[in-house]
Amino acid sequence: MSAQVKVDALATRTKRAWHFDHGGITITLVVLAIATALVAPRTLGPISLNSMLILAGVLAIAAAGQTLVIQQRGFDLSVPATMVLSAVVYCSLAPRVSDFVAVLVVAALALLIGALNGAVITMLSITPIVATLAVNSLVLGVVWTVSAGLSVRAPDGLSQFARFSPLGVPVVAVLGVLVVAVLALFQGRTVAGRNFLAAGASPRTARAAALAPNRHVVAAYVVSACCASFAGVLISGVLSYATMNLGDPYLLLVVAAVVIGGTPLTGGGGSVVGTGLAALFVILLTQLTLALGAPTSSQFLVQSLAIVLAVGARSVPWSSLLSRRHRPQPAGIVE
Repeated sequence: MSAQVKVDALATRTKRAWHFDHGGITITLVVLAIATALVAPRTLGPISLNSMLILAGVLAIAAAGQTLVIQQRGFDLSVPATMVLSAVVYCSLAPRVSDFVAVLVVAALALLIGALNGAVITMLSITPIVATLAVNSLVLGVVWTVSAGLSVRAPDGLSQFARFSPLGVPVVAVLGVLVVAVLALFQGRTVAGRNFLAAGASPRTARAAALAPNRHVVAAYVVSACCASFAGVLISGVLSYATMNLGDPYLLLVVAAVVIGGTPLTGGGGSVVGTGLAALFVILLTQLTLALGAPTSSQFLVQSLAIVLAVGARSVPWSSLLSRRHRPQPAGIVE
């Protein structure tokens, strides 16, 4: 079998998986919503629901980029620093220059961070976790140098935009849906998107078919940095300040959303749509935990348990167990 035929087979399999990988999280989210309505109905009130949708929108944007990285068998642990740098730079520049210039500067920084992550990993063959942690520390050092660790007030225009809710739907949530939809359509409806998934599923086969897997890795980290940058600017508008610890909660949150959403850590599969649904699931689960009287510190425990359960559920050979259960017994054997 030629390399191109193998790539086509991988692309077909990943395309099929793309359509079904978010089924489990959809059911789980519905069950959690029903349980929340029964146990803590106030959590789904208009004000609380609006806040949850805003937080879920920000998380969905950041996690969508992380999904592409994990699909290429990597991890982007520079998300928190990228969010902080983008928020601080935008909030510092916006009052002095036009919004267009501020956006261009932030976008350029995001592209630089993503390209640096990708280059270090592909050219120096450094483990993604180590490489992105190093870049995260480097970027945080730059932020400390620029801002001296002080908070920067967000422009009034950004705060008004981030909190705007036309027809009761937060604009941040709408933006989260748009980002997820664009990336999902790219992966599910374009040849380049299917090749991207195939490259993550089997880099050796992709390399033999001249698909340049390293190029896909770099592209994934660039998209991840851009998504993190966008999310950082939005959350600074929601909070009205850009602070040094603005991105800390998202170090675990983005990974939780990706894993719970059904993307395997082995790469090449998963669904950005599943990640978006999982972002809402994680936020709703956190709010339900707090509504039941658990301390704020329990958030990390709940998120960690959710990740462990999601990974454990994916590692169980459900298809084999079900087929064995329904396998017909030989004649004459009575159990």
